Amino acid sequence: MSNTRLITGDAVKQMQEIDSSSIDLIIADPPYNLGKNYGNNYDAKKFDEYLSFTNSWLQQAHRLLKYNGTVYVFMGFRFISYLFNILERDLKMYFRNWIVWHYTQGIGKTKGFSPRHDDILMFTKSDEFKFNLDAVRVPQKYYRERNNMRGANPGDVWEFSHVHYCNGNRQNHPTQKPEGLIERMVLASSCKGDRVLDPFSGSGTTLRVCQQLKRDCIGIEINSDYVKMTQKRLSEPFKGFDSVDPRMERVPLDLRRPDIRDEYLENHKKWFLSNHENAMKKFVQSVESVYGDQSSKQLSLFE
Repeated sequence: MSNTRLITGDAVKQMQEIDSSSIDLIIADPPYNLGKNYGNNYDAKKFDEYLSFTNSWLQQAHRLLKYNGTVYVFMGFRFISYLFNILERDLKMYFRNWIVWHYTQGIGKTKGFSPRHDDILMFTKSDEFKFNLDAVRVPQKYYRERNNMRGANPGDVWEFSHVHYCNGNRQNHPTQKPEGLIERMVLASSCKGDRVLDPFSGSGTTLRVCQQLKRDCIGIEINSDYVKMTQKRLSEPFKGFDSVDPRMERVPLDLRRPDIRDEYLENHKKWFLSNHENAMKKFVQSVESVYGDQSSKQLSLFE
């Protein structure tokens, strides 16, 4: 069982109370300073005030991370260059990836191009860091014997749908992140029993994901209403994460040899769709559309 701890309070002040070098992974989705209403506080600091706030919590994040720890930070376009500068030049952290979260629906503009992505920076505290590639591979489009049947690196452009208002897991929060998006970070950069911190817990997605993936997690949230909402969310039965990379639902082409196809289908569920029971139906449809009834015996594994 994982240990989840949810703290009500200011991120910087509460982070100061946590022991140095005690956190394996930090996933942070701070306010972007775009004027959004988060209930009891508005996301509308003056430019220099916001940079000072960013610098303060990042310094704490650096202190808290273990030597081999990793931080992922969501950030809007206006401040991401400043964030990068603090992480790399001021804190001397190691840049790993600039991840693009691509989504298909968003704000519609009549002048200029509508935004369809968010940016996520991945930095590590040192040149030694955890990265569990096998835990986050995606199915290949084509199977070739020289390739790893286990799947391919997902790359740095991630497609996950927003958690739409019709989704049963939708919370009353303006910037709720998809569970599948957070799942990839947790699986890639931590192991079971590791300690994860989300200093801006919001709707509680990171805590919910860690709860299911058997990581200990600390969440900090300034809005007491969101804390109560998260506590309720953590107590609800788990029916599968609310989002999945669409590539996880596809079956590789060229699995014509029955022995290779049978082996692959037996492993697909545990490799790619663990915690995603709600994606099984689409995967079965993909198999049937490519291979017809040749794999009916193997498809029974997904029922």
